[in-house]
Amino acid sequence: MKKLKKISPLRILFYLILISYAAITIGPFLWSFIVSLKPSSEVGKSTIDFSTLSFKNYKYILSNFPFSRWMFNSIVVGLICTIGNLIFNSMAGYALARINFPGKKALFLGILGMMMIPGQVIMVPMYMLLSKLGWINTYKGLTIPFLTSMFGIFLMRQFFLSIPKSLEEAASIDGLGRFGIFFRIILPTSTTALTTQFILMFTGSWNAFLWPSLLTASESMYTLPVGLNSFYGQHYSLWDQVLAGAMLLSVPMIIVFLIFQKNFIKGIAATGSKE
Repeated sequence: MKKLKKISPLRILFYLILISYAAITIGPFLWSFIVSLKPSSEVGKSTIDFSTLSFKNYKYILSNFPFSRWMFNSIVVGLICTIGNLIFNSMAGYALARINFPGKKALFLGILGMMMIPGQVIMVPMYMLLSKLGWINTYKGLTIPFLTSMFGIFLMRQFFLSIPKSLEEAASIDGLGRFGIFFRIILPTSTTALTTQFILMFTGSWNAFLWPSLLTASESMYTLPVGLNSFYGQHYSLWDQVLAGAMLLSVPMIIVFLIFQKNFIKGIAATGSKE
């Protein structure tokens, strides 16, 4: 029989730290899921009566609120914003990584500077502009101002710097122009960065609350986070229903991350390259 390899105390400590961190991270999620299955009378109790657990809160939400409409709005806004970011951020990142033009470094420094500006600083002027355009409570107002992001441009620029220039030079010799090289050579080799950007942008748009709450005035235009906020009142909070809705809200994000997690990790690692 083969002898079992000895595990060093340092490795055991490392595993214990990882297990503890996983428990701390997963614990609140499991607690929220259990509470979402409780009736209202059991929400405040620390004990769990498994005989009372059911999916009644989920059925109540789906049948008494326009949850499918809120889900549709979130999907539409999330996909439009994400696709826009994938296109425009990639094009801008490629220009900053490969094309020499006057003011390139100043523009890049400006992008880095804008990443440090909190969104609350531009909230009032942005709202006034959208109001004058008549985009309040419309899909245009929820999507067009968010079709690009400074972080997305920075992420794609850093990834493109890691692609060997020899690929572009070979494609140029074969007769491809700048757009042909970008769409036929660069983008197909950038799946990890694009996947990373997809997850980050779609997650950010899906979970966004502040801007959608300001830009939507009717219940039919609510996204899921804004719709769930209607479960709160001045004198009451329907925690069982809120947590049931939160569980439904998180399911698509969990699925997306599980599908693309390998490319996501690779993309984050690849963006650390330097010029």
